[in-house]
Amino acid sequence: MQRQAASLLLGSIAGKRALVIGDVLLDSFVYGEVRRISREAPVPILSETRREMMLGGAGNLVRNLISLGGTASVISVAGNDPQGDAVEGLLTDCGTHGCTLIRQPGRSTPTKTRYVSGSQQMFCVDFDPGAAISAHTAKAVIAAVTGALDRADVVILSDYGRGMLTRAVCAEVIRLAKAAGKPVCVDPRGDDYTRYDGAYLIKPNAQELAGEVAMPVGSDAEVEAALAALKSRLASTPAVVVTRGARGMSFIENGEVHHHRARPRSVYDVSGAGDTALAALSLGVAARLPLADTIALADLAAGTAVGKTGTATVSPEELLDSAIPGAGDVDWRVLSRPQAAATVQSWHRDGLKVGFTNGCFDILHPGHLASLRHARSVCDRLVVGLNSDASVTRLKGEGRPVNPAAHRAAMLAALESVDRVVVFEEDTPEALIRAIAPDVLVKGADYKPDDLPGADFIRSRGGDIVIAPLQAGFSTTALVEKMKAGKTR
Repeated sequence: MQRQAASLLLGSIAGKRALVIGDVLLDSFVYGEVRRISREAPVPILSETRREMMLGGAGNLVRNLISLGGTASVISVAGNDPQGDAVEGLLTDCGTHGCTLIRQPGRSTPTKTRYVSGSQQMFCVDFDPGAAISAHTAKAVIAAVTGALDRADVVILSDYGRGMLTRAVCAEVIRLAKAAGKPVCVDPRGDDYTRYDGAYLIKPNAQELAGEVAMPVGSDAEVEAALAALKSRLASTPAVVVTRGARGMSFIENGEVHHHRARPRSVYDVSGAGDTALAALSLGVAARLPLADTIALADLAAGTAVGKTGTATVSPEELLDSAIPGAGDVDWRVLSRPQAAATVQSWHRDGLKVGFTNGCFDILHPGHLASLRHARSVCDRLVVGLNSDASVTRLKGEGRPVNPAAHRAAMLAALESVDRVVVFEEDTPEALIRAIAPDVLVKGADYKPDDLPGADFIRSRGGDIVIAPLQAGFSTTALVEKMKAGKTR
């Protein structure tokens, strides 16, 4: 998908409201190193270094909905146990717009623990509640759904087979949603998808589709036959989408099967990629986008997710970075001041260290490149403030800049060391620095730290001032004078 098309689709899904109903799991990751084999059995010994907890199952879907720019409310069931407390806290912390976690006495919260050595997942331990939810809990789920439907643009049934989405619960949720005019998307589980009939869209993966219809799904022709067989059982479901990993996605709509091919990707970890795809699909459905466009966006999102470790989420910026640049695209890395402030805030939430440097960058030369590489080396993300044309003229005199701000910004944004560019109108970047609040201010050795605009603000927040070494022999002014001299000869 080209970047401009992806940008338009992301704009369409922004702010769409999803109501997620399903099995929220507590995902734990135990990280460590393997240095030896056990003497008791031929198994590796993992020396633990750290543990992390995050939302899994329907919770990972919630995280992806929010990270893609939508909003999410969630209804799920947990036990009266510490794991349930952890799930409730994580749901609140991730920014849901409503969380109903129904606690069933005597029921355990579903958990999944993965053990990881380096970048390799060694094995996974599941703890399953085992039985379906009680009739009393099912009534509480339906009551919560009834109260939340009017605040949703799309309803999602996220079935991880932990006993919450019984046939009766699915049927009643779909009935209520259809009566309210809300489309339902389903991530199915089990071997009888008729319990989801009436949903707008059902999304199995290839293995799940093969198991449901007892048919092979290796080739396009086999997938087409399997989709047709499944659709014949689902008289009230308009669309079925199957995710096929590296082969992309296929879907049946109005009796016709279509295939969307995935771009080749470096696969790091497939954990949670299905949730990423469903999040994009569901938000596209909420925005009433054509299904083919929605699937293209979902494939881009899933392809981005598999390049990250664990049950990862992806952001609109990461999707745009993964999309194919078009010749006429405006570079998305060039931001307005408010956009830059919001972006830096999101980086800070992710624990990233943000650096800032600035300049006119009228004619890029090796000295600029060295300075920018040094600036990027002391932070996780680098924002470059760029003087506007009027600002450059005031600072450098008539005849400058040689290149307009749009061209200078595009050149900077294309550099590997630069993450974002912001054009500012003032003579100094102090107002911009205060607006975006970076952690590190970087300037060349021709400046003194105490003289730098914004330095006091950076220090007041506990940030750092870094002076980058200059590469001798390079100067834009000298280049301009040399060009002028050449023109007169």
